[in-house]
Amino acid sequence: MIEISNLSKYFFIHGKRLDVIKNLNLTIKKDKITVVLGRSGCGKTTLLRLIAGLESLSAGEIRIKNEAKIGFVFQEARLMPFLNVYENIVFSLKKHEINEAKIDDLISMIGLNDFKFASPSQLSGGMSSRVALARVLAYEANLILMDEPFAALDAFTRASMQAEILKIQAGKTILFVTHNIDEALFLADEIILLEKGGIKSSYDLSNLARPRDLLCDDVIRLKREILAHI
Repeated sequence: MIEISNLSKYFFIHGKRLDVIKNLNLTIKKDKITVVLGRSGCGKTTLLRLIAGLESLSAGEIRIKNEAKIGFVFQEARLMPFLNVYENIVFSLKKHEINEAKIDDLISMIGLNDFKFASPSQLSGGMSSRVALARVLAYEANLILMDEPFAALDAFTRASMQAEILKIQAGKTILFVTHNIDEALFLADEIILLEKGGIKSSYDLSNLARPRDLLCDDVIRLKREILAHI
């Protein structure tokens, strides 16, 4: 779905050039989950922002081959403080696009039935993150960019939301950024290991069945390989 060719992004800080992405070449496959894994500061978030058009390219090209309706789940929930949960979820929709039953299903999926009309100030950080995810799903994006969306969630809720991502993934291309190896192994069709703005290695997980047992020999072997390179 996305072809990235010789992509570079740099900034100048006090006259010194800082390279964040360097000559990166990458193909993001349609209707698959590609996970970008790496340490903090390796360029993961910048890559998402470049694809979304939120940052300008310093060099190279990003081509989205198919018609894309892009949804972005940021690290921060970025909810409108003057709108309640329901209003935040339908914020990007026109009135005739709002399907009440579907919105109620999304609110149920994120476990916030009792908070449908709560304001963001009444939500925890994890709850707010779930609302942000529901907002993108309500928008029916077919290219979803996710920047560590579950970082603020507790382990149980995180596992639940990961499972929901797999349920709703059909017909959607997802580019998911994380520094959590287990999360990458559970979700990914392909893992891209980023280091200092370039691709250090990649791993094809399409042959590993879902739901994925993180304790099976194949996954443990792959985890050890990734840890040796990270």
